[in-house]
Amino acid sequence: MAEIVLETEGLTKYYGAKPALDHLDLRVPRGCICGFLGRNGAGKTTAIKLMLGLLTPTAGSATLLGCDSTSLTPAIRQRIGYVTEGHRLFRWMTIGRLEEFQRAFFPKQWDGRLFAEMIEYFELSKKQKIKHLSNGQRAQVSLALALAPNPELLVMDDPTLGLDAAIRRQFLEGMIELIMRQGRTVLFSSHILADVERVADRIVVIDKGVLRADCPLEQFRASVRKVVVHFENSVPAEVELAGLLHFRRSERQLELTLVGVGDAEVADWAARAGAERFDFVEMNLEDQFIEFTASPHRRRLFQWEKA
Repeated sequence: MAEIVLETEGLTKYYGAKPALDHLDLRVPRGCICGFLGRNGAGKTTAIKLMLGLLTPTAGSATLLGCDSTSLTPAIRQRIGYVTEGHRLFRWMTIGRLEEFQRAFFPKQWDGRLFAEMIEYFELSKKQKIKHLSNGQRAQVSLALALAPNPELLVMDDPTLGLDAAIRRQFLEGMIELIMRQGRTVLFSSHILADVERVADRIVVIDKGVLRADCPLEQFRASVRKVVVHFENSVPAEVELAGLLHFRRSERQLELTLVGVGDAEVADWAARAGAERFDFVEMNLEDQFIEFTASPHRRRLFQWEKA
């Protein structure tokens, strides 16, 4: 059984009467690259800050590398890397000076050769000042600074937000190469689902502070499906199908979003409903995530959507 590197039990955070995170139970095994997904305001950043001991929970607990997050020791913190959106670095420093500053906190574990390799990989110079770097270059420096101490656990909160496609790909390829080489455990939050699909082997989905999914990426991809059912005449008034998330109807079609429903179950329901035929619609991870987290009572925003 794989060792659990990050674990939460009933982790909860309230702001006043409003829950930002509601009883999150999560277990991330060693060597896993876990995509942490949720819409804006879903509670991802709150959860990450609670896990890292940057916020105090209202209830529940989080454990990192066997230590409670509310009392992480300096020795445990040295084994954790953290990359956040915005990449806040001392702008007046050069990359080389920033390396010296960061290395002072990790005197026994700093890998200067790895840092130099990453800076070279990203085609940067240690003489460059942070204030003269682009957003993408600052993101690359942040990744190098986070990985050079050889952390066992790397937590990344939307690190590619605001970067263009080419820089994002280079950033991710650098991350993948180093993670595969070192076998690190990664919790990777991102709004860009293509990035998550590129690197993650497991995904966690939270919605309005509540855990909705925690499974291997392949399982989620296989479970969330969309099917269009065609009828010769009018569509049935009710859809009674286990695993139905929501549906849209037109005059002679039903569009169903399903979770964990097999082909045979769809075929059996379609036959009983008098359908003419049905077709599965190909979906990427972004399509699946949007459908999975969509409100069952969402309203249409534009007149043309009623067509």
